[in-house]
Amino acid sequence: MDNIAGTKSSLVWAVHMATAALVLLWVLPTLGLLVSSFRDADQIAASGWWRAVFSSEQNIVYRAADVQTQVQQGDLWVLQGNVFDGGKGEVQSFGITSRAPSDFAPGTAAPMKDGMAAQVEVNGDYRITAPKAFEGRSPRLFVTSLTPPRFTLANYSKVLFAEGIGRAFLNTMTVTIPATVIPILIAAFAAYALAWMEFPGRALLIAAIVGLLVVPLQLSLIPLLRLHNSIGIGKEYLGIWLAHSGFGLPLAIYLLRNYMAGLPREIIESARVDGATDFQIFLKIILPLSFPALASFAIFQFLWTWNDLLVATVFLGNTQDQLVMTGVLRELMGSKGGEWEILATSAFVSIAVPLVVFFAMQKYLVRGLLAGSVK
Repeated sequence: MDNIAGTKSSLVWAVHMATAALVLLWVLPTLGLLVSSFRDADQIAASGWWRAVFSSEQNIVYRAADVQTQVQQGDLWVLQGNVFDGGKGEVQSFGITSRAPSDFAPGTAAPMKDGMAAQVEVNGDYRITAPKAFEGRSPRLFVTSLTPPRFTLANYSKVLFAEGIGRAFLNTMTVTIPATVIPILIAAFAAYALAWMEFPGRALLIAAIVGLLVVPLQLSLIPLLRLHNSIGIGKEYLGIWLAHSGFGLPLAIYLLRNYMAGLPREIIESARVDGATDFQIFLKIILPLSFPALASFAIFQFLWTWNDLLVATVFLGNTQDQLVMTGVLRELMGSKGGEWEILATSAFVSIAVPLVVFFAMQKYLVRGLLAGSVK
């Protein structure tokens, strides 16, 4: 009885569990990225994002105050300050060499060379004494501390007010909007022709479009760039618009053709009986009914183009006036890419606009993707 139409499958629980697992696989990394974007580099290096609300153990290598700040107290010269530099923490242990960074408990005096001594209190206050004036570089202290959780907006301030970020935002919008609209316009005409117009070779064209879906765009970057340079549109917005449109057309035509082919034939035939031309049918009937599919592709193309770095680098260039958002954020992180707090913050800054677009049009996404799958 489980296979009778209208009855509930006994495996519906497995579907729910699989769906929940997929949701967690996407939500948990995103949540971790969001939490990390509000933490500083030391906290990220010391513990995972899931421990962001707990105190973490950190190893601090601290250079004492400049020798110019030393003061004389009796027969001793003294350097003093706080290893947390105004922050908060609790010293667990400290050392005077990298080979023994935790030999001494807080509050004890650690003997150093040339008669010097160092002492670090639990709250981070330190005092280094010497029988004669300090010269050259000040000594280092190695501190193991328990640091309370702290969150900061400094990462977002650094990214949002970085040099050239405003220009890069405008460049990205200039690239993304035409590169989303152009393939939709072209693909809509092509999809209607492949779905409702009879002409020789239609099946071969559909097969070719499906085949182009699996061709990696990296194969065409160099030939296409040489073509753009030869006709004088290299490193210009027109070139990158055409490149993104060409890379997005196979998916657009495939998606829209499947949707349009699933529309009721009676509507099309009735319009033709009433004397409507193909262009009138396309403009007044097909386009309004195909809005879910158009919105679905618009989401995909907008997200792809907004987050793109490779195509923008190849077809637009790397000058300050041409850099897109991803290019500026790459430069901000440096060549080594080790500033994880900037990486997490940059990710959320870059996805702000795509999230607005996605949530504004997400109700059409599933309808457009499933269109044509059943009759």
